[in-house]
Amino acid sequence: MRIFVKVKPAAQEESVEKIDEINFKVQVKEPPVEGRANAAVVKALAEYFGVSQLNVRIVSGYTSRSKIVEIK
Repeated sequence: MRIFVKVKPAAQEESVEKIDEINFKVQVKEPPVEGRANAAVVKALAEYFGVSQLNVRIVSGYTSRSKIVEIK
């Protein structure tokens, strides 16, 4: 399954909000430095969907706040 994610890095608290079936808003505490925010997004989505972090992959938008994420 592929979803569209809007990311807010360096937020006060972490959260995953479902906007509709394929659009999500993710807030992470990590800053967008050296891929730390991306790693936090993968971890947050893995916990939200109840899958391993290995099953969550950023397909597009690695350096952008808008990402396409694949979840197996």
